[in-house]
Amino acid sequence: MATTARRSKNINPLQTIKHTLFSNQVFPFVLTFFVLGLLFVLFRMKGVELDYKITSVNKDIEKVLLDNKELKAKKARLLSVKRLRKMASKYELKQPKQKQIIVLPE
Repeated sequence: MATTARRSKNINPLQTIKHTLFSNQVFPFVLTFFVLGLLFVLFRMKGVELDYKITSVNKDIEKVLLDNKELKAKKARLLSVKRLRKMASKYELKQPKQKQIIVLPE
């Protein structure tokens, strides 16, 4: 009993932890939890990265939709009846005669 008491006093706590963690029974669990923790962090980082990309794409979509609305408004202004009549009088255009109208099937 005296020799076991001396051995337990002389053992370094770091060596005890190292011996316990790397034992045949505990090491697989430690390794499994380490891998699972690492995978959790990696998946979380990838999720955050995808959120940033989705936000960026949504901003681009909003910008394109706004540009589309502006272009539709510009088209409506350019094709307004008032403006077309003004251009027709400027270039001395007149209403077409019945024979000049050609209907194209769609």
